[in-house]
Amino acid sequence: MFLYLTEEDVTRFLDVRECIDALEASFRDWGEGRASNRPRSRASLPGGLLHVLPAASDRLGRMAVKAYATTRGGARFVVLLFDAATSDLLAMFEADRLGQIRTGAASGLATRLLSRPDSRVLGLIGSGWQARSQVQAIACVRSLEAVHVYGRDRERLDRFCREMTETCGLPVTPAGSAAEAVGAADIVVTATSSATPVLLGDWLAPGCHVNATGSNRPGRRELDRHAVQRADRIVIDSIEQARLEAGDLLPEADAASDAGDDPLERAVELAMVVAGRVPGRTDDRQITLFKSLGLGLEDLAAASLVYDRAVAAGAGRPFP
Repeated sequence: MFLYLTEEDVTRFLDVRECIDALEASFRDWGEGRASNRPRSRASLPGGLLHVLPAASDRLGRMAVKAYATTRGGARFVVLLFDAATSDLLAMFEADRLGQIRTGAASGLATRLLSRPDSRVLGLIGSGWQARSQVQAIACVRSLEAVHVYGRDRERLDRFCREMTETCGLPVTPAGSAAEAVGAADIVVTATSSATPVLLGDWLAPGCHVNATGSNRPGRRELDRHAVQRADRIVIDSIEQARLEAGDLLPEADAASDAGDDPLERAVELAMVVAGRVPGRTDDRQITLFKSLGLGLEDLAAASLVYDRAVAAGAGRPFP
């Protein structure tokens, strides 16, 4: 018998701060060879895509796969969690909220490792679904004093700022432009669906940390080339996956003059930083960049956390 866990169950049992710690443990496992993660694969039809992300953990004793479909009608997400010893299906999750929280938690983890400890101002480009957990997670790891947000839809932006001010207990204010949101920021987040750059390298102050979270397609980029070039340290959740879909870091087709400048050649994986095998930030004036693509390993860590809590609370719907 396995459990069916709804979006409401995930919201109830998945705490952002604890998810950051769960992701750190899983990335450390991966860096030490005790976990496995495979890049996202996609099957396409006209007007629709099926996306699949698998992972396994020896420490957790579990395997998981996240599958989601995106069409003109929207997106639907599920995670299946298996016992690694018996092959039993432990749980099926509705996973939209789970994906939102674990994406924010990945940025929170990277920010804890790469941003200056005295960082106080967050600049955010984007005011949609994914942007919410970005603010919450970063507020867990740094003592933020202000958040400046830019979004194209002014009504949605104002609503986002009001709600996040109440949720996080700190001033979240609208900015008149992306440049204004970023200009005074110690930490910068891009959380958009834009196919063209929304963050320019000229806006970045020395010593800032950037989390680029919105793009996971080779033809999309939230950062211009100068922003990537200015990064003294580039960290990615998976270099293998980045070569398939990190448009921000892949050479542009029309950039023949810079063909020898491959950002992925100087990038390191988050797991290596977590495991202490390579350094993150080494200087307060360095610009650091975390490119987040979203991994099955993150879904496995988050789903295991929810499952254990649901079992302890007697929650979820049992299925034969």
